[in-house]
Amino acid sequence: MKITLSVIKADIGGFVGHSSVYKDVVNKVQEVAEDGKDKGIIRDLSVLICGDDIALVMTHTKGVDSSEVHELAWNAFKEGTEVAAKLKMYGAGQDLLADAFSGNVRGMGPGVAEMEFVERKSEPVVVFFADKTSPSAWNLPLYEIFADPMNTAGLVIDPSMHDGFIFEVMDVYSGMYISLRTPEELYDLLVFIGATSRYVVRAVYRKSDGEIAASASTQKLSLMAGRYVGKDDPVLIIRSQAGFPAIGEILEPFARPWLVEGWMRGSHTGPLMPVSFKDAKPTRFDGPPRVIAAGYQITDGYLIGPSDLFDDPAFEIARKDCGLLANFLRRQGIFEPHRLPPEEMEYTTLPKVLEKLKDRFKLVDEKKAFIK
Repeated sequence: MKITLSVIKADIGGFVGHSSVYKDVVNKVQEVAEDGKDKGIIRDLSVLICGDDIALVMTHTKGVDSSEVHELAWNAFKEGTEVAAKLKMYGAGQDLLADAFSGNVRGMGPGVAEMEFVERKSEPVVVFFADKTSPSAWNLPLYEIFADPMNTAGLVIDPSMHDGFIFEVMDVYSGMYISLRTPEELYDLLVFIGATSRYVVRAVYRKSDGEIAASASTQKLSLMAGRYVGKDDPVLIIRSQAGFPAIGEILEPFARPWLVEGWMRGSHTGPLMPVSFKDAKPTRFDGPPRVIAAGYQITDGYLIGPSDLFDDPAFEIARKDCGLLANFLRRQGIFEPHRLPPEEMEYTTLPKVLEKLKDRFKLVDEKKAFIK
């Protein structure tokens, strides 16, 4: 029997700015989703919180892009938004870009990562959930997990992984994707995924049999809405063990922080900090960007977990390094490279300021400008 694992997330209202989600909002979302479980729409459910975002982790047998499952998530977020609006939570319903459900939440605001597979003898998975950043935050760790033997020893010593993996890379501006095989097309892969403002890893497959290994949300809210409505705050699913990277290989990239776009007003570069569930509350300059890792065992389609995988002192050094990097970047203030470059600011609120000032520019007469 095939099982579908769907992770659908949305920001439907922040509790005290953008730092967290109020319990009454979470409870309403969970209540609606649990009702769907009771009706048999989904088999099991887990609710995750990261910053001001809520993610529904759901198992079912209806396949990827199930209208019934997506509508359940939409209704849960819609009713949660009503609670958030009543309590005057900040940005209530900001990720819900449509007035009514139309068959699928893709393109309607919520982020989605899904995969369908036949459950193995043991089926451990990790769900990553980030706040104050974009889908391209996953590019570097997915490269290290599935293509870098210095991170993932299994690429060298596990026969079932030794042939490598296939990466699906999406151009977020055109909506098109390309499939690249590793290790033979590794340099071609890096041409794209190193350009994080445009290209994102959409999925990863095991090359030997085409089995899905990872699925990531790729939605960019600003491109859908045509304006800045909040950062994308992506989710990522990775299958582990027995022909896939071990749990430790999946978590290892997060032991050394890297820089991602997002942070304050979606307009700044900052380090991605791996934190426990309880510390997923970004407050310093609305950050730094946070990521949690929820581990599950899937057993007969049911979710056993989550295990809080970053609740481990081994990641303390990474957290301290993130604090140091944050200090260095904050010293730049409003100046680049802490602030994102102009092309990345197009869908923020900055263009409104530029529009007000555009008529004050005057053509420079170069001859006169350099004559003393």
